[in-house]
Amino acid sequence: MSSILHQRPIHNPFSNPFSVSSRSSSTSQRPISIFSPTALLVLLALMVVLGIFSPWVGMPEGLFSVTNPAVSKWRRYTLEQALSFVAKNGTVIVCAVSQPYLPFLNNWLISITRQKHQDKVLVIAEDYATLYKVNERWPGHAVLIPPVLDAETAHKFGSKGFFNFTARRPQHLLQIVELGYNVMYNDVDMVWLADPFPYLQGNHDAYFTDDMTAIKPLNHSHDLPPPGKKGRPYICSCMIFLRPTNGAKLLMKMWIKELQLQPWSRAQKANDQPAFNWALMKTASEVDLYLLPQAAFPTGFEKKIKRFRDYSLWLVDDHALESPLGRL
Repeated sequence: MSSILHQRPIHNPFSNPFSVSSRSSSTSQRPISIFSPTALLVLLALMVVLGIFSPWVGMPEGLFSVTNPAVSKWRRYTLEQALSFVAKNGTVIVCAVSQPYLPFLNNWLISITRQKHQDKVLVIAEDYATLYKVNERWPGHAVLIPPVLDAETAHKFGSKGFFNFTARRPQHLLQIVELGYNVMYNDVDMVWLADPFPYLQGNHDAYFTDDMTAIKPLNHSHDLPPPGKKGRPYICSCMIFLRPTNGAKLLMKMWIKELQLQPWSRAQKANDQPAFNWALMKTASEVDLYLLPQAAFPTGFEKKIKRFRDYSLWLVDDHALESPLGRL
């Protein structure tokens, strides 16, 4: 969502330069030239202040971006450039993050680093603050795909901002597979306890995890589960692996279409996951799908920071230096 800079109308002291006045009043109210030392000093101070703070409040690139070449560089950094830099053997691990989720990002990165897969991680930043913070600490591992969303509302579950944030996910993934990459998507409020790649058996189009609370055995069926009470399966969109196949592209396009059919409203505070399940069900006959073992990929915890701490999975308190980002 593009931010708009609103300005109040500024009274112009030169709007009537030919007004009649006495000689004494014209002397006391003489306009200050914009080329005077005082005016130039004020303009210089304003440029310095805006040059420092504008990147962090999401101002669009413009007059003051030249004051920080590094900031301007990352604004021009494209998804294609980022994938070329980050991907290893044609595979990339991606997440989508706004500023409120930076602690979760760091926790997730520590767990990935322990499995030696951090080099192929690409952070899709949903705001400029995240873009600059990640690339400042870990150059090249974050990219922003316009438009920019409102970071203040994007993290509140059930809000329109959260819907807009999560609804961009299939668009990001479609772009990546269309560029020819295998892509693993993760929500950052998860932790890797082991390497997930050995579980990606076979050569299927799309891999995903169950969102049901009952744990299935490791030898359960890997087909798409049957519909539940709501007429669709209960698959989690928190962990997805796609190969750059026609089937994976079809699935992402159907997910985008389903999101357009189920927009957010105050009455029905939608999120992206039901649309993903409808897309899976509607394309199951054309897409080679693979359900990952739920015992190895459990989901569904509420109040996750507390739960992570209870189970010693909140790693950033004691192990922040293991993350590529260090201590945030």
